[in-house]
Amino acid sequence: MSLRTTLSRASAVLAAALLVATVPPAPAPAAPAPSPGPTAAAGQTGAARWAVQPSSAKGPTGRNYFIYDLAPGSTLTDHVGVTNLGDRPLTFDVYGTDAYTSTDGAFALLPADRPATDVGSWISVDRRTWTIPAGRRVDIPFRLTVPANATPGDHTGGVIGAVARVRTTADGQRVLVDQRLAARVYLRVTGPVRPAVTVEAVDVSYDNPVNPFGGGDLVVRYRLRNDGNVRVGGSGTVTVRAPFGRKQARTSPTDLPELLPGATFTVTERITGVPPLLRLTAEVDIAATTTDTALPPVVRTAGVWAPPWLLLALLAGAAGWAGLRWWRRRAAAGRPSTPDPADTPAAAPRPAATSATGAAADGPAPVTAAGAAPGVAPRPDAPPAR
Repeated sequence: MSLRTTLSRASAVLAAALLVATVPPAPAPAAPAPSPGPTAAAGQTGAARWAVQPSSAKGPTGRNYFIYDLAPGSTLTDHVGVTNLGDRPLTFDVYGTDAYTSTDGAFALLPADRPATDVGSWISVDRRTWTIPAGRRVDIPFRLTVPANATPGDHTGGVIGAVARVRTTADGQRVLVDQRLAARVYLRVTGPVRPAVTVEAVDVSYDNPVNPFGGGDLVVRYRLRNDGNVRVGGSGTVTVRAPFGRKQARTSPTDLPELLPGATFTVTERITGVPPLLRLTAEVDIAATTTDTALPPVVRTAGVWAPPWLLLALLAGAAGWAGLRWWRRRAAAGRPSTPDPADTPAAAPRPAATSATGAAADGPAPVTAAGAAPGVAPRPDAPPAR
């Protein structure tokens, strides 16, 4: 919900139904009921219809909210107008309570069973219950006393007008339920103002597509915290960057809700059609504002891996095929070549031993006692045989 939408709401919030007991007092003097204007919060439960709005002793003043700037120890008196728009008398509980920012960014008030500890406890009404005739308005006075030790900054709450009604449940039981309307109270206690907003965490997830040319969805979640002592609003954007800082996408500014001091709020942005470029970085840029001025930008980044799986698979396949071909060529170059038998020259024949007659001997010549082969004359210079 945007700050503008939040501030344009009616001056009241419906709270959870709780069991309460009321004791109707004597009717209080009532003024004629005006037609509720845009500053009144109108409610309805069964046949009951009513409105709660800032007022004065003489009637509504046209204020949207109770807005005060007070020093510690100050006291003032103001009025809340409660109008019975129904056709029968209604009894109201009128009291103050504290406000907080809900998880969805809405302005909310403490449940009726939780006691106020801040500005709601500083509001006092002469009596809690008021009975208002049909079609009448009562301008109820209340006192706001700021403690002397109140911390500087914004303190937010509401003045509630609650109606207790008997309801029958689905199983036939009769219960008393409490439904509430309120006029907001914005009190700033004078002193040092310290506005501050931090981005506590950024989470980025990416839905990697099968087709890298189609792009995928990038989801960015970030949590804001108001660390200062005044309420803040503003806007936030998310920029998606590829490696080397190249911008891929940027969201339109998202209006932030009104964050009361100490409140947190989580924003979720979905960016579609982001191509997988190995590494994607989401840059969160918060432009916060207070009711008085703008704050310096708050920037925080986080990244996510986005590998283009199909392209990587194709590149891996191509690299594998090229490597296989290189290995085959290298193996073929290192293998020794086998000679062709037709190119091998014939070996020269060994000369065969011949006998005295010139015939070739089939085996080794027999040796005689003289040590010479038969038919072969011994050499003249040979030593005599022994």
